[in-house]
Amino acid sequence: MTRDYVLSIASVAAVLLLWQAASTWLVDPMFLPTPVAVLAGGWQMLKDGTLLSSMGISLMRILCGWVLGSLIAVPLGLAVGVSRTARALIDPFIHFFRFVPAIALVTLFIVWFGVGEFSKIVLIAYATAFIVMVNTASGVSGISQDKLNAARCLGASPRQVFLRVTVPAALPSIYIGMRLALASSFLVIAAAEMLAANAGLGYIIWTARLYFQVDWMFAAIIVLGLLGFTADRLWRMIGRRWLAHFLRGVTGY
Repeated sequence: MTRDYVLSIASVAAVLLLWQAASTWLVDPMFLPTPVAVLAGGWQMLKDGTLLSSMGISLMRILCGWVLGSLIAVPLGLAVGVSRTARALIDPFIHFFRFVPAIALVTLFIVWFGVGEFSKIVLIAYATAFIVMVNTASGVSGISQDKLNAARCLGASPRQVFLRVTVPAALPSIYIGMRLALASSFLVIAAAEMLAANAGLGYIIWTARLYFQVDWMFAAIIVLGLLGFTADRLWRMIGRRWLAHFLRGVTGY
């Protein structure tokens, strides 16, 4: 594990050195600022409070949309996986709308819901829902029929089969779907804030072009990536620490 950390740190350091060399000798620093210039631009935004407030606003939008989309998607995914009737009713819409990117709906959602927070949260929920729904339904449909039949032979009611067998077996797929959807939420928030927002990291990236503050653009992009990286690692840690414990509590073993 220590070796992996060393290699990761070394690769990041190598990229930073190459970036520094490229912006010093190969590319005009006006178009590709050095890492030091980007750090200075980020520090400037941090001192005046712009960066922290934008981080908080973007994270709030991402978290609300991600949770809302997951809360809608998990029950629907379970229903699609369990019930043939639900699958026949919902499946066409899932496989239609999941190919319509959330970015394509930004302007439409602004028309429908305005330029406030609600439109951005709904947009992220849309981007989240179909990823979680498809993974959940896939997890349910992948459960061995022998496992379900064994539970029924032991006298389990349909409700007990669903709660003690189906849901625990689908939980890893739900977890993975939510992890993938979290990454999608970060992609969508940047586009949404560029087109209709007066705060947020995407807003900084978009408005910095007016003043040709490329260092601000890079700083906001890097912060967005770091926030996504941290959120993904936190979700992985939650999965490793609590998923097995939760499964034991639900199944009783």
